[in-house]
Amino acid sequence: MAKVIIYTADHCGYCTRAKQFLTQKGITFSEIRVDLDPAKRDEMIQLSGRRTVPQIFINDKSIGGCDDLLALAAHGELDNLLKN
Repeated sequence: MAKVIIYTADHCGYCTRAKQFLTQKGITFSEIRVDLDPAKRDEMIQLSGRRTVPQIFINDKSIGGCDDLLALAAHGELDNLLKN
């Protein structure tokens, strides 16, 4: 099973949508709340090069945010990433 990590913040609609999508697909993920730990926000920025949440990683590869996740799914590419 693929390792999925999502960096989130409270009151973030895109974070909620991404988590709902992953849950609906039956994809297990680890959530890291950057609003609770500034060091985790710095870590997210260093790993992804982006400052906005959510930031989603599959097997340590940054795939971007919620829109990127949904685009991968729409193009049939998400399942391939999850298999590897």
